Amino acid sequence: MRIVRSSDRRTLDALAARDHSRDAAVERQAARIVADVRARGDRALREWTRTLDRRGSRARISLAPLSAAELRRGWEATPPDVRQALELAAANIARVAEKQVPRPFVVNIGPGHRIEQRVQPLARVGCYVPGGRYPLPSTLLMTAVPARAAGVKAIVAVCPSPAPVVLAAALVAGVTELYAIGGAQAIGALAYGTETIDRVDKIVGPGNAWVAAAKALVSRDCPIDLHAGPSEIVVCSDTGNATWIAADLIAQAEHDPAARAILVTTKTPLARAVAQAVAAQMPATGPAAAAIAAGGAIIVARSRREAIDIVNRLAPEHLVIDASDDARRYQTAGTIFVGEYSVQAAGDYCTGSNHVLPTGGAGRFRGGLSASDFVRVFSVQTLSAAAMRRLGPAAATLADAEGLTAHAASIRLRL
Repeated sequence: MRIVRSSDRRTLDALAARDHSRDAAVERQAARIVADVRARGDRALREWTRTLDRRGSRARISLAPLSAAELRRGWEATPPDVRQALELAAANIARVAEKQVPRPFVVNIGPGHRIEQRVQPLARVGCYVPGGRYPLPSTLLMTAVPARAAGVKAIVAVCPSPAPVVLAAALVAGVTELYAIGGAQAIGALAYGTETIDRVDKIVGPGNAWVAAAKALVSRDCPIDLHAGPSEIVVCSDTGNATWIAADLIAQAEHDPAARAILVTTKTPLARAVAQAVAAQMPATGPAAAAIAAGGAIIVARSRREAIDIVNRLAPEHLVIDASDDARRYQTAGTIFVGEYSVQAAGDYCTGSNHVLPTGGAGRFRGGLSASDFVRVFSVQTLSAAAMRRLGPAAATLADAEGLTAHAASIRLRL
C-alpha cells in the first residue's frame, strides 16, 4: 500500500477526485430498457428479465409477488443463528429509525396566525436488493425497516434471485410485496408501474451500473435515495492498532475493485506498520486486491489540523477515528466510527445506523438513508381576518416590489 506525504499535492488531488465519468453504453441500454417497460409494461418486463437473467433464457419468469408461504420457507431454510442475527439487526435499525422521523408541530405566530407542520408517510416505496454473487439481506433490512418505522404501508422489494436468507429478511423487515426481478427493468417497473406492479413513490437501495443509471434516469419522475458509487473508507488515526486498521481497509475494499481505502495519520511509524499489515493480510486476487492497488493509500500529514482538513476534503462514505478524537471536527463524512472497537463492518449489519450512505463526496451535503427519507413534510397555514389585516399590507408591499400586481391585488381585496 503506497505511502504519500501530504506535501504531494498532485497525488492528494487525485485521491480527492472522484471519477464521475459515465458509461454511455450502459446509460443507453438502461434508457432503452426503462422506456420499453414504461411503454409495454409486463410484457417488456418479462422479456428483458428473460434476456438478461443470469439463469438463462429458459428460466421461468414469474411477475407475481412471492407468497407468504414462500417467505416462510425461506425463513425455515435459514440457519437459526442467522435468523437471530437478522432479528437483532432489524430491532436495532428500527430503534434508531423511529427517532429519525420528523416531528409535527404547531406555531402560533400571533392571534389568528397559525402554521402547522404535518408529517405524512409515503404510501408506497420500492427497495432494490442486489442479487449478485452473494445474498444481501442486510440491504433489505437497511431499506425496508426505516420505511416501516416511518409508517409506510406498502413496502415493495425487488431482488433478481432472492436467496432464502433474503426471504427471511423480508419477513423480519415487514416487506409487503417481494418480486423476483432486478436490473434496470425492475427500476422501470417500480417508477412507472406495470399491469402487475403498481408504481411507487420513491426508490431506494444500491445496484449495479445499469440499476444506478436507471435510477438516475427515472429520478425526474420518481424520487430516489442516493446516486451510489464505489464504496469508501478513510481511517484517521495516530494511535490505532495497525493490524486492525489494515483489516478495516481490506474489508471495505472487498466491496468493489473501484473502492477507495485510505489511512490518514501524522505518525510515519504507524503508516509503515499499516502498509506491512495490509501486505500480510490482503488476498492475492479479488476485488480487495484490485481496490487497494488502484485506490488505496496512506497519507502522512504534518499535523492533526492538516489531517482533519484532508479528511474533510476527501468526504468519505465511512470514517474511522481514534476514541480520543473529537468527531465534531469532521464535517463531511457519511458516518463516523469512534474508537478501535467501533468496527465499520459492524455498521454494515447491526449497529442500528444505516449502511446506505453517500459516496463520491456527497457527504458534504447529506448523511445516510433514514426514516426521514420516507415521509412527506408539509405545512398547513391558517390566517384569520385580524391576522390578514396585520400581515396584508406588508405582503402587498412586497408583491408590488416584485412587480406582481395580481398578487398584491388578491391580498388587498381582503383588507
